[in-house]
Parts: sequence; structure tokens; C-alpha cells
Amino acid sequence: MNYSLSVAQAKEQIVAKLSHFFGVTPEEATYDQFYKAIAMIVRDSMAKGRAEFAEEAAKSDAKSVYYLCMEFLMGRSLKNNLFNLNLTATIEKALASFGMKLEKLYECEPDAGLGNGGLGRLAACYLDGLASQGYNGMGYSILYEFGIFKQKLVDGWQTELPDFWLPGGEVWLVEREECAHEVRFEGHVEDSWDTHYHHVELTDYTPIRAVPYDMYVSGKDGKGISVLRLWSAKAPGIDMEQFNSGNYLRAVEQNAMAEVISKVLYPADNHPEGKSLRLKQQYFLVSASTQDIVQRHLRRYGSIDNFAEKVAIHINDTHPTLVIPELMRIFLDECGYGWDDAWRIVTNTVAYTNHTVMKEALECWSEDLVKRLLPRIYQIVKEIDNRYRAYVWGSTQDADYVERTAIISGGTVRMANLCVAACHSVNGVSALHSEILKNSVFNDYYRLTPEKFTNVTNGIAHRRWLNQSNPALAAYLTKLIGKGFTYNADELLRLREYADDKAVLQELEKIKRSNKERFAKQIMQKQGIQLDPDSIFDVQVKRLHEYKRQSMNAFHILSKYLTIKENPNGHYTPHTYIFAAKAASGYFMAKKTISFIVALADLINNDPDVKGRLKVVFVEDYNVSMAEALMPAADVSEQISLAGTEASGTGNMKLMLNGAITLGTMDGANIEICEAVGEENIVIFGMRTPEVAALSAHYSPKTYYDNNADIHRLVDFIGKGINGKMFPEIGSTIIHHDPYMALADFADYRQAQQKIETLWADRETWNRMSLMNISGAGEFAADRAIREYADNIWHTSTVK
Repeated sequence: MNYSLSVAQAKEQIVAKLSHFFGVTPEEATYDQFYKAIAMIVRDSMAKGRAEFAEEAAKSDAKSVYYLCMEFLMGRSLKNNLFNLNLTATIEKALASFGMKLEKLYECEPDAGLGNGGLGRLAACYLDGLASQGYNGMGYSILYEFGIFKQKLVDGWQTELPDFWLPGGEVWLVEREECAHEVRFEGHVEDSWDTHYHHVELTDYTPIRAVPYDMYVSGKDGKGISVLRLWSAKAPGIDMEQFNSGNYLRAVEQNAMAEVISKVLYPADNHPEGKSLRLKQQYFLVSASTQDIVQRHLRRYGSIDNFAEKVAIHINDTHPTLVIPELMRIFLDECGYGWDDAWRIVTNTVAYTNHTVMKEALECWSEDLVKRLLPRIYQIVKEIDNRYRAYVWGSTQDADYVERTAIISGGTVRMANLCVAACHSVNGVSALHSEILKNSVFNDYYRLTPEKFTNVTNGIAHRRWLNQSNPALAAYLTKLIGKGFTYNADELLRLREYADDKAVLQELEKIKRSNKERFAKQIMQKQGIQLDPDSIFDVQVKRLHEYKRQSMNAFHILSKYLTIKENPNGHYTPHTYIFAAKAASGYFMAKKTISFIVALADLINNDPDVKGRLKVVFVEDYNVSMAEALMPAADVSEQISLAGTEASGTGNMKLMLNGAITLGTMDGANIEICEAVGEENIVIFGMRTPEVAALSAHYSPKTYYDNNADIHRLVDFIGKGINGKMFPEIGSTIIHHDPYMALADFADYRQAQQKIETLWADRETWNRMSLMNISGAGEFAADRAIREYADNIWHTSTVK
């Protein structure tokens, strides 16, 4: 489709939208109304483009890819879609004729509250990759009314507020009421036999309507358009009997309880109600999406027999696992297939990406809860478990082996086990992570079916994180090596021809400083903190979790602060440490760590002895839009998880793409980044995975406290409190537990930080390292990852 507009056409459409939807002229219209008018123009254009793309997909008989994920961290859509459809300059000129600036319109759009962290941002990047390369792809998730939450720090403590994103974000959504489905909870399973046919019916169930809203995601040059279908939970109607009896609250109570399903992403689950709601959310997503996928397939082909050849369903982490028994339910109960035929179709259709080695994230649900909320699904899972147990026993004759691989065991339903048992492909998201899955986490399964296991290292939407987030750098790269990297990120390697060109290195440094000034201005406006653009911007931005070791970073900062206090006349490289993270609402230690970092920042930033030498910033309510300003400004990328705990990471890729130097452990994708840029262009520290495994059996953190004077000093200082705030949990955990071995890696981490400052002092060396990181980032593009999924897992091709 041709998306081009002349300036005159754009002006005409803007005027028409303003008049029709807001009843105003351009002279009367606000920036918000202009934003919505242009968003509608772009959205309507993409809707036509999607219809044309779908027609082409049908003609080419391309396999459909359905990507299920609990979250999609989309960020803002206007800038991304204008860039991809090559409309930015046209809209800019049209707006200028009305006295409006496009940059101000971007600020009118809230970040879509559909995701939380790396999992959701990866899913968003993959929708871009699918569209840009012309694959027939569709994402499924939930339309969260209040997003994850808006983070507000109150006296240093994270509090969660509703994220009211829909008033500005709903303009990108197209309601598809005609595609609504009913999702059924609770009830009783009744079955009967009729002429050798097994009839199964769920009775006395609680129905909830799933109403879809479509968000379009454009590919570069509009080559393809992906759809993200978001389900909103609606009650089937009001209880008129209760209402007419005067029980008005009870009459609407069912509505409120039903619709809570799509209110908030990841509700706290440290109580029974929260666990129940999370399971309901997962089945709601899965059931609505599965019904939709089957319906779309039947509308096109009229038979389920070719389902596995024409459909690929991808489970992104364990949250959508119930797609497996839900597909079985539909094929068995509604389509009349026998178990073996249904199982063959399902297992050849569904693939699974694991995103963590953390046991708490390998979801397990109470067997009783699943049985109560999802009685028919429980029956099917129980049958899968019985049959898989028989298969494992037949292969091993080992009762312990059977129990370890069982889907239901000890009163719990184990989602990861169900995925690995049923899916035809299981992949990790970095080379190291995939090896850990094979050799440790899923070793029992790997020994049974090694052919299932593969690796696809994560990738990022490089056009968003370079061309859009860092336009000055993108423009300079285009001048040096042409614009081919926009389409093929591997062409960034051509930048290495300039590795020894001093003029190029100086220009890269100049662009970096300009981005640092831009970010510093934002922080000043948002939080009233003044940053020095000539200091090292040392960045750790990711969700708050103990394994990511934000606390170790904070310990080092405290150590540095105490050193300056003891020797105020020493020479110190100005250093700004920037944190940004949200903690899960029920995760106490993560919240306590945020409080500790904020207290540390308050101590340091208000001490005149360290002024100009050391500063700490915790960026409040971090989101994609803030990341788009921060990534280009970063000098150092902190990727310091304990080796063997981070599956991959994608922040590391975005930061290197923008020229930051990675300071990290040999964990996740850091290993592949090291290979891509060379050991001399990354700063590695800490134990390797085998060393971690060897030490873990007899690890004693108190030994480090007793024998390392610096650690002793730090822990004692924390024990006394900071500005009257006490952190006994921080000190106690690190001495007596230290589950992620921060103290074991601490001395090496300090040396790595010193190396960073030594390298920083040699500007030519630093800038060359930065260039090598930018040029090596091409292999971490989402386009490459999507091609690997398409070729090796989904077995699909682009729409011709």
C-alpha cells in the first residue's frame, strides 16, 4: 500500500478530523486534539494497509504466526508509526502551517500501559520485526485499563498508583465487537456418550465476555502491518432479578468482579485472591485468543486437519501455557477429534520460549485452584499428565524421573513442565541460557527429546532504539555508511572502517554529549536534579530484582562516597549513577532496595564534600519514553547479574547500540556482546557460571564480611542507618544469605569500576570502544531474531 501524503492532503485530513470528531477549527484546536486527529489519520491508514496485507497473505497461503504474551510494552505509537510510514516530514510541515510543532504532539501521548519490563518490550519489538519483514503475524494480550502501575516515590518508598493511559491511548485502538468471545469459569463438567461420540458440556459456569480491541503496528516502509489484539473483560449483563428486587449493588457486583480481570497487569499475588485473579487473567487471555485463532482458521480453510501446517502459536514465557489444554478442549469437545489426533495437531502447532531460570518464575498453580476455576481444563491437564507419566516411565523405568517431569505433582500444576512436554520447540534467549536449560533446568526433558531444544538470542527493534531515539547518531551513521543499516542492521559493521578516524571519534563524542545534555534537561524538569553532562553517566535500568544486583551497585557507590569523605583532597573522576526500576507491588525486598538507593542518593546529593564528584539519581516511573531519552545518553551499561541468572537481557543491546560500554558479568547475552565487540571493548568482571556452581555449595557471605575491611565498613555503615532511615533487611540479608553472591563478586566489581574510570580518561580509546559497540550491535536486531524463529521454529515465510 502507498502511505504517502502530500502536505496539502495531510492538512485537508487534519482539518476534517478536527471538525468531525472535536467540532473545532485548527485555530481553536488544542495540541491534544491535533495529536488525536493525526493519530486517527495514521490509524485509519494502517487499518487499510492491514486489510491489503491480509489479502496478500491469503493469496500466498502464508502460515499465520500468533504470539501470545501477558504483556506488550509498546511505548508511544505516533512517532514510531510516522517514522515507519515515512510521514514524519509531511506531518511536520502540515502542522507548521497551523503553528504547531510535532515534538509537542509526541508529548500528548501517554505510554501504553500494556507491559512492565523486558518481556513486554521484547514482544513489542518482535511485532515490529514481523511487520518490517513481511511475516503474517498477530499478537494477543489483555487491554489493561490501568496498566502495571504508575510509580510514585513517597519518602523514598515505592507506592503504586493507577496508570490512566487510555484517555490518550485509546485513539490507537479499534474495537472489534463482532469478534467477541465468551470465556467460561467454574461450573460443572457433564459428559455423556452417544453413538460412540463423547459429549462434554460445562454447566453452571460463570461467563465473561472478551471484547477485542486491535492496535496496528507498522513495519518499516509499511511493508507489513502487525496486529496486537487486546482483550477487554466485560460482564455478560446485569442481574435483573436482583436489580428488580432492590439489590442494586449485588446486581452490578457480577459486572465489577468480571471486569476486574482486565484492570491491572500482574496484580499482587501474595494472597489467595491475587493468585485467583492472576490465573483468571491467564485463562481469559488464552481462551479468548485460542477461540479467535481457531475461528479465523476455520473461516479461511473450513477444516482443522491442516491447522498445524497453517498456524504457529508461540507461548512467550509460561503465562499463556493454558493455550495447550484450551486447544485440546476445542478440538475434543467442539470439533469432535479423538485424543490422539487432537494431541498431534496441538503439539505440532505450539512452541515455547523460556525467559528465566528463576524457580519462582516457572509458574506453579494450586491443583485445587485450577480444578475449581477451570474444571474442564483441569480434566484435560490431568489426562496430559497421566499420558506423559506413562511415556516417561516407558522411556526410563525411573519413578523419580517420572515425578520430576510430571505436570501435576505435590498438589501443584507446573506450567513450564506442561510447556516442555507439549511444545514441539523449546528455546532459550541467549546461548548461555539455552545451555543452562538443556544442562540444568530442563535436563530431564532434554535427555528424552533433545531435538526440541534450540536457541534464539533476543533482539531489539533497532530502528526505534537508534533511528528514532538517537536521530543525530542515525543521521551521522547515514552520512558515513549510507542508510542500509536501517533495513539491515548487519551493515552497522561497516562503521568499523572508521575505528581509527579521529574526526569520526570526536563527532561520536560530540553527539553523545548532546544526548546527555538533552537527558539532563529532562531530569531537571521532571525531578529537579541537576546533572553534569561531563561526568560519566553510569546506567542501571531494569526491573528491580535481587538477582539483577542493583544493591551491589549501590554498595559500590556507598564505598566510593566513604572513600571521598575520608580523603576529600584526592583526585576523583566525576561520576553520575543513574537507576531506574519498578519493583513488583508485593516484592518487599525489591521495594526496600529502591528505598535504600533513594536514601543513598539523598545523602550523597546533599553533601558538599562530594559535590561535582559523585551524584546518584533514581528515575521515577521509568517507561519506554524515558528509556528513549536515557539510552542515547548512557556512557556505561551496568549488566551485573550473577552469572547464570539472567536469561538474556535486551537493555544491554539498546545501550550498546547507542554507544555505551558494557560493564558486566559473563551472563545472558553479555557473552555474545563480548564476542561481537571483542574483549577489549567491554569490561567484564565476576565469577563465571561454573565458578558460581562450585561456590554455591559452601558459600558463606559472612566470611567476606569478616575478612574484607571495605565490606565490613559498608555493612556497618548501613546498619547505623542513612539520614535516620534504617535498612536492617539489607544488611542482614547480605551477611547471612546473599542469595546472589554480591559479596563474592564485590572486590572484582570495584576493580572493574576503577578500570572504567581509567578508560574514560583516555578519550580516544573510550570513543573507539563506543564505536565498536555501535558497529557490533547489528546481530542483536529483532529482524534477525524473527528470521530465526520463522526459519527454525515456526517454519513460515514472508508474504510474497
